Amino acid sequence: MVNTLYLPELREMLAENDSAELREFCTALHAARTAEFMEGLTPTEAWEVLKHADRETRAEIFGYFDRDKQVEIIETGDRTEMGQLIANLPNDDRVDVLNHVEPEIVVELLPFVPEIDRRDILRLSSYAEGTAGAVMTTALAKIGEERTVREALEEIGRQAEQLETIYYVYVVDNDDHLRGLVSARQLVSAMGKPHTKIKDLMERDLVTVRVDDDQEKVAQDVARFDLHAIPVVDEEHRLIGIITHDDVIDVMREEASEDVYRMAAVQPLVENYLETALHSIWWKRSIWLSWLFLAEMLTLSVMVRFESSIKEIVALTFFVPLCIATGGMSGTQAATLITRAMALGHVALSDWWRVILHELAVGVALGVTLGAMGFVGALLTPDSDSLGGANPYMFALVISQAVMAICVWGTMVGSMLPLAFARFGIDPAYASSPFVATFVDVTGILILFTLAQVYLF
Repeated sequence: MVNTLYLPELREMLAENDSAELREFCTALHAARTAEFMEGLTPTEAWEVLKHADRETRAEIFGYFDRDKQVEIIETGDRTEMGQLIANLPNDDRVDVLNHVEPEIVVELLPFVPEIDRRDILRLSSYAEGTAGAVMTTALAKIGEERTVREALEEIGRQAEQLETIYYVYVVDNDDHLRGLVSARQLVSAMGKPHTKIKDLMERDLVTVRVDDDQEKVAQDVARFDLHAIPVVDEEHRLIGIITHDDVIDVMREEASEDVYRMAAVQPLVENYLETALHSIWWKRSIWLSWLFLAEMLTLSVMVRFESSIKEIVALTFFVPLCIATGGMSGTQAATLITRAMALGHVALSDWWRVILHELAVGVALGVTLGAMGFVGALLTPDSDSLGGANPYMFALVISQAVMAICVWGTMVGSMLPLAFARFGIDPAYASSPFVATFVDVTGILILFTLAQVYLF
């Protein structure tokens, strides 16, 4: 509602080419708010507004536009202007947006980007998607370990305009091997001793990530050690970039979204939900749903196998939904807990035996609780033809034991599947509610009717 109030005024300023007002509009508020007020403008109109801001402000506001608007502006804009815009964007952000631009347009744009920025773009673009190299920035503060505090402050002052963050200043040797770091706070605190060598101040025990490490591991390390930024090194421990906390937030949001999709057996959506084509949503949802449907049809085969038992004791079918729901819910709980624990780094593949023991104990406790409830529920089944002349207490015992066994089984399956998936390089989130429930449904029916065969026939 608030945004629309500005649109007529903005369009009037554009129509009158009121440079002074447009320039003030671009600088009066935080860049994020300015971009928000421009949401209703077309990409062409938005760029016409941005042309009245200085280069740095223009790039900052542009960074808060949604990705589709950014891409359209770059693809339709003047190549020289777009080259200047790209050069002023943060190193990692410009690579992200260019990954969504048509490749032939990127080829046309690169000659208009300054050579040093062009080399940086090509270098960052070479790293695989989802790795530390793909999300890092090369705009960082670094100095030699033989520098003094005074020299370091002077050098950082010269570098400041090109830096994304100055939380940490990284200390390197002549070949860019990472030796340590000093925080901005340490440097300011040492201003009273300007001749102190940086090597006497720096921290040497650093948390680093390799350029080919998975971005999810990077996010875990930053969260675990409460870092503002984390250095990225190559196989020879040379410093090649950093990943800042704002990029880590984006990674965590992306990973969390993917996990939510996969736990619902849906292929992750890239676009906005309402803007995603119907056929795309159909395809992403139908892939897993079709496999799960075919797997669920195995319950039909199990039921057919025990057809004679069902005819004799119809009451068994009354408890089929109860038993499979018990297995599905217990398995889903376990799968969710283990998947989350793995994402947070609380559980590793080597902990599988501890997980088994833990979940076995929990599964038995839950099984006894639900089995007792199932015994009472089965005992209340009306003594009629549906029991086929079976002893009510024996029937209740069958249901009770089936519920307990299925609960334990569901818990074990749910806890082991994420670990098994991870062992074979599959995202543990795929051990999702539908997947676990489908697997336990089939085996749960088999457990119920097998116990019935043993006790009642």
